[in-house]
Amino acid sequence: MTTILTYPFKNLPAASKWALRFSIRPLSCSSQLRAAPAVQTKTKKTLAKPNIRNVVVVDGVRTPFLLSGTSYKDLMPHDLARAALTGLLHRTSVPKEVVDYIIFGTVIQEVKTSNVAREAALGAGFSDKTPAHTVTMACISANQAMTTGVGLIASGQCDVIVAGGVELMSDIPIRHSRKMRKLMLDLNKAKSMGQRLSLISKFRFNFLAPELPAVAEFSTNETMGHSADRLAAAFAVSRLEQDEYALRSHSLAKKAQDEGLLSDVVPFKVPGKDTVTKDNGIRPSSLEQMAKLKPAFIKPYGTVTAANSSFLTDGASAVLIMAEEKALAMGYKPKAYLRDFMYVSQDPKDQLLLGPTYATPKVLEKAGLTINDIDAFEFHEAFSGQILANFKAMDSDWFAENYMSRKTKVGLPPLEKFNNWGGSLSLGHPFGATGCRLVMAAANRLRKEGGQYGLVAACAAGGQGHAMIVEAYPK
Repeated sequence: MTTILTYPFKNLPAASKWALRFSIRPLSCSSQLRAAPAVQTKTKKTLAKPNIRNVVVVDGVRTPFLLSGTSYKDLMPHDLARAALTGLLHRTSVPKEVVDYIIFGTVIQEVKTSNVAREAALGAGFSDKTPAHTVTMACISANQAMTTGVGLIASGQCDVIVAGGVELMSDIPIRHSRKMRKLMLDLNKAKSMGQRLSLISKFRFNFLAPELPAVAEFSTNETMGHSADRLAAAFAVSRLEQDEYALRSHSLAKKAQDEGLLSDVVPFKVPGKDTVTKDNGIRPSSLEQMAKLKPAFIKPYGTVTAANSSFLTDGASAVLIMAEEKALAMGYKPKAYLRDFMYVSQDPKDQLLLGPTYATPKVLEKAGLTINDIDAFEFHEAFSGQILANFKAMDSDWFAENYMSRKTKVGLPPLEKFNNWGGSLSLGHPFGATGCRLVMAAANRLRKEGGQYGLVAACAAGGQGHAMIVEAYPK
């Protein structure tokens, strides 16, 4: 199979077969900056399945998502996770003793609290008899936490699950070099002064060079931003298109924030500081200002910049998931059903960020739906170029046939239904927490806009991806 990312950006002429193959009308966002009006759709079939328990999301919350290095910089991850759990308890008034299990997702783990779900649960006042574990699956870690909970409920193992995620990029673990670590461990084992002096004599100043974590693939050693730039080039996504899409995301997020639509955000009193009440990364700019930025990864020819990329973010999220009969027995009115979901994996080098393209048709077919049945799309925005490349792949019969073994294309999500309250580019992307934000955005949008089905999708490091159908709970 011919690779889709064989050519570096600077060698890709505008008239190349890729530019011709994937050239679609330029994205014009000016008409999309307004949130779509509420549309009362006709009630469609429900996705309930015989002999399988219905799983519902009662409600969900998140701390404000903040740029790393700002108000959360002196905290630890479990502090944010605890705040999300406490906020969920206050929002839902669920008795702590009713919760059967707690699952959290995270990506860059704090070594002192490797099972951050357990530490946060204890800190939030949950019983020490309530089990908790932590999962990691890159940017879909919270998705994995939720679907693990869905499985536990559907199988009858549990009735009430709290799932969530957390990330604190303000204080990532920085390690000594491997040589320095080995030297310190050997020194700790040395039994005599002679052994210690012998080991110390082997020390070199370059041992002190630290190992910094990077948003890069272990298998390819390529940063995600570099991969996103190559993907945008392969699908002939221009710099202007990427900047337009980023401006759309920030403008819609600002509008949603001003109108109070981001109801999942709960205030958080930062110890020793003021109470944080809203996301601080929403910054609508202008195409002229965005055009002044230099490429961030592939220089000087790249198109991915700081303005059309998601930023390093601190934040946490949590959702209350229940068996439907349990929720009703406790007097809750759920917000949505969590229906079919799908995980996919592709080549981590050339298709790292195409998870939504591969996962979307599979979950739609599993649910017996088409893309036209979806009323609210909530896709994770790692980069503008990633979103637009997925759009072009989903709208291409050629790509479907040659790379997905499909006879017809997936179909293009209508922009008027897509990320209408902003996305990760503007709201922020705490790696381990975004999945819950996506699900709650879909659920809240369905209630607000009168739709029935939402589609949540996300790409993730390792060439993986996830998609889930969210069905509005009847009013």
